[in-house]
Amino acid sequence: MTIQQVLLLLLLWMWLPHPCHTEMLFRRTPDLRLKSFGGRASGNDGKAIHRQKRGWMWNQFFLLEEYTGSDYQYVGKLHSDQDKGDGSLKYILSGDGAGTLFIIDEKTGDIHATRRIDREEKAFYTLRAQAINRRTLRPVEPESEFVIKIHDINDNEPTFPEEIYTASVPEMSVVGTSVVQVTATDADDPSYGNSARIIYSILQGQPYFSVEPETGIIRTALPNMNRENREQYQVVIQAKDMGGQMGGLSGTTTVNITLTDVNDNPPRFPQSTIHLRIPESSPVGTAIGSVKATDADTGKNAEVEYRIIDGDGTDMFDIVTQKDTQEGIITVRKPLDYESRRLYTLKVEAENTHVDPRFYYLGPFKDTTIVKISVEDVDEPPVFSRSSYLFEVHEDIELGTIIGTVMARDPDSASSPIRFSLDRHTDLDRIFNIHSGNGSIYTSKPLDREISQWHNLSVIAAEINNPKDTTRVPVYVRILDVNDNAPQFAVFYDTFVCENARAGQLIQTISAVDKDDPLGGQKFFFSLAAVNPNFTVQDNEDNTARILTRRNGFSRHEISTYLLPVVISDNDYPIQSSTGTLTIRVCACDSRGNMQSCSAEALLLPAGLSTGALVAILLCIIILLVIVVLFAALKRQRKKEPLILSKEDIRDNIVSYNDEGGGEEDTQAFDIGTLRNPAAIEDKKLRRDIIPETLFVPRRTPSAPDNTDVRDFINQRLKEHDTDPSAPPYDSLATYAYEGNDSIAESLSSLESGTTEGDQNYDYLREWGPRFNKLAEMYGGGESDKDTS
Repeated sequence: MTIQQVLLLLLLWMWLPHPCHTEMLFRRTPDLRLKSFGGRASGNDGKAIHRQKRGWMWNQFFLLEEYTGSDYQYVGKLHSDQDKGDGSLKYILSGDGAGTLFIIDEKTGDIHATRRIDREEKAFYTLRAQAINRRTLRPVEPESEFVIKIHDINDNEPTFPEEIYTASVPEMSVVGTSVVQVTATDADDPSYGNSARIIYSILQGQPYFSVEPETGIIRTALPNMNRENREQYQVVIQAKDMGGQMGGLSGTTTVNITLTDVNDNPPRFPQSTIHLRIPESSPVGTAIGSVKATDADTGKNAEVEYRIIDGDGTDMFDIVTQKDTQEGIITVRKPLDYESRRLYTLKVEAENTHVDPRFYYLGPFKDTTIVKISVEDVDEPPVFSRSSYLFEVHEDIELGTIIGTVMARDPDSASSPIRFSLDRHTDLDRIFNIHSGNGSIYTSKPLDREISQWHNLSVIAAEINNPKDTTRVPVYVRILDVNDNAPQFAVFYDTFVCENARAGQLIQTISAVDKDDPLGGQKFFFSLAAVNPNFTVQDNEDNTARILTRRNGFSRHEISTYLLPVVISDNDYPIQSSTGTLTIRVCACDSRGNMQSCSAEALLLPAGLSTGALVAILLCIIILLVIVVLFAALKRQRKKEPLILSKEDIRDNIVSYNDEGGGEEDTQAFDIGTLRNPAAIEDKKLRRDIIPETLFVPRRTPSAPDNTDVRDFINQRLKEHDTDPSAPPYDSLATYAYEGNDSIAESLSSLESGTTEGDQNYDYLREWGPRFNKLAEMYGGGESDKDTS
């Protein structure tokens, strides 16, 4: 320590107050009852001036912070001049911290601090003191305030608000460029000594950066610091109080400094020559490859723009800068042809788009490279001489006429022959065809402009050696008009003439239309096919004509309808004409010429049947069909009369029974023995279960010999039946049903009956209910008839 520092510390110690000797004296005025007394003085104006005199006399108390002793820290002493030392007075302390932080001896007036005091928490305390008589408890002195001020010591080191700072400065900056300012704070009293006087210094980061001692501003210390060499720096700054002198407290912080990029580096191609290849069949816009120049800078300082500045392929290729990758994409600008040129050379330049004028001295911020592009040969499809063809042809040309020729060639050096064909999807009606060898298109069907004016064809060209590789070309065929259609009436005219019409009266204005479309426009001429005594035609020369009467008066009773042939001609070549017939009805009209009634409808009708006639015919057909269906249904519902034959001739009979048979066990209902023994048919046996109704008298047939076979017998009877005029023209069928053993009425068959027909009693049938009344009547009636006979 130098002598100057020692003397400075000694002088500072002399000026510091010593609280251990602090004593507050309370002086009392001669008059005990008054807090103060007044003295007289005369002013300049001669008036008396009174001065009040306090009874308490003291100064401020001072107390050092951060006391480290074991006893209470002595603050000072309160004393009143009324205190005789006999303990009759009592000292009372009130205010900030009284009784807790500060205590007072009631007898002596000594004040002590009970704990350590931090000035940074509170710099001063305001208290009130009073002396009272211990016996009367009356104040002997008025209450007064005093202040205990805390003297600061250097117990707080400087602190930075941030533990780590982040800053940046452009690279290549000049010496002294400001980077960032750091500021530390000290909680000590800045107005007392040097406890809060801070000095900054740099502990780490030299020789690249420096710091201003008083302000804490960090500045660059070296020129032309290059980011490409080193980008990050860490600087440690120290803040020390006591003016940076020895014994002062200090704090540090770290500052991370980044050098930001500036455009101080030009782009550079890694290769002086770049080779690329591309097939000749690549379409326009195909990317061939990419070139890229490297730049040590970053961000927008590294952005590069590519361009083709020279070479023999400047018109064949383009280059596009890819912003995200900073590459130059070379693309095809025009179609390539291996047979025409096989190698192209380009000179490509890369240049920075954002150049800093401060660094022009570093040289041009661009670079060039040579790009060689080789075209590869491929088997190309045929190439047409045009991108599209347009042929015009008149619609009246003959079949097989050539309307045009398409031409294609093989672009390869082999020059293979070409085969042509038509895409039939574009010529569904097969109106045209093409010669496969020379590409001539000709007609195969007649043309009609009125049906289709344009035909859009697609011609396919393929190499004979490689038919899969094809090319298409559109061919547009326009059909030119020929005057091949005669004009006709524009609409159907319903014309009438009044009976009271006069000669020269207009009864109809007609016009015509023509499907043709001549270049000079439509022009029609109207005339009569022959001289007509009743009507005439007057051409208006505007493609319309007027129908006029030639005489006065018409009678619908004599002639109700007139037919007027009108000839319509055009003026194109060849001239076309047609004759249209007007049907003119004679009608009764009023005086104004308004039609009231006509004798007949117009005769000029369409060639076919009208809709009303077709509907009427259809209704008639439907009605006839309904009648036929009803007749058939009624005929089918008609009840047939049952036929019954004798038991002997069971083959030619239709017998109707209203009973239920016994099924296969009912052998008496149908005697199967007849087929086995043809002679049995001669015995006429009647059924015992019903009374059949015979619709006709059976014809007697001769008996068959005994040795006749059953098949011969059936054939003989069938022949007789076919030749018998009285036999019905259909076969007979007898059906039987058996009710079963569990039937209440049991079986109606007579198979199991042990009685004869005469012994059978059918009266019980009436007791079975109304369903058996018919049987009861049949069998009961049969017996009555028998008895009667």
